Amino acid sequence: VQLVESGGGLVQPGGSLRLSCVGSGFPFSNYVMSWYRQVPGKERRVVAVISLDGGSTNYSDFVKGRFTISRDNTKNTMYLQMNDLTPEDTAVYYCYTTYGRSWGQGIQVTVSS
Repeated sequence: VQLVESGGGLVQPGGSLRLSCVGSGFPFSNYVMSWYRQVPGKERRVVAVISLDGGSTNYSDFVKGRFTISRDNTKNTMYLQMNDLTPEDTAVYYCYTTYGRSWGQGIQVTVSS
């Protein structure tokens, strides 16, 4: 199982980023996928979850209305569109699949002026 995140980086407050997570080595379309994030010294927290076909999504309160999770099963890829970013969104973002409870390597998102 391999999950590879991309799209992170440095952005100014109020800006946007789109993260991608490409999965391989497992039947991507058969598993719920999620995004988590973690800041140093704190536990990893769920950001958003998406169902197998993308028809159902759930968000943590701290990102509702700003972030959008989606997936393209034809490309084995999950996305996280992040808008209206604030410094509090600074974290390492991870994608996760319930298949084997597998994690990506994580990607840094920094929101700063």
